[in-house]
Amino acid sequence: MPSLREGIVNFIYRTATGAKRTRVLLTPVVGGTFFCFVLATIFGALYLDRVFRLPPFPTGISAVVASLPFFAFGGWIWAWSGWRFLKTRGTPVPVNPPPVLITDGPYAYSRNPMMTGLFLLMAGIGILFGSISLTFAMTPLFALACILEIKYIEEPELEKRFGKAYVEYCARTPRILPRFR
Repeated sequence: MPSLREGIVNFIYRTATGAKRTRVLLTPVVGGTFFCFVLATIFGALYLDRVFRLPPFPTGISAVVASLPFFAFGGWIWAWSGWRFLKTRGTPVPVNPPPVLITDGPYAYSRNPMMTGLFLLMAGIGILFGSISLTFAMTPLFALACILEIKYIEEPELEKRFGKAYVEYCARTPRILPRFR
């Protein structure tokens, strides 16, 4: 009997390689669920700041200036990564991926640049709103949870789908933090 992890990997594989109708129906469900986790993390952190009466970062123009690089760089990486998926007629949602392994553009530097962009955007939101919890606790915890999901669910499914090509890609490209050559 397969483990829960193997069952999830097999479900994603069967869905990603199965009928287009199923992929299209599941895309908003899976994508929406992930979006809800992101929002819950952000609003949960803002709530924790109030519950624990944590002092906010400086707000106002200094917060805007400090958050701008996070928004600019994170948003640029996130959008560029998403564009690569859409250009190959897929989505970033694991149940409706592109039909080919994307290794160019931002994916030449990181296997998950869209997540890198999201983590930067979340940190930028934390700085903008003066949230110690979001900037220093919840964003890193969210990143850790995502990295574990990528390592134990998404990557085994990608290896199953793309085989040796994906293994070679993993050997030359880091998982999250880009390595510039």
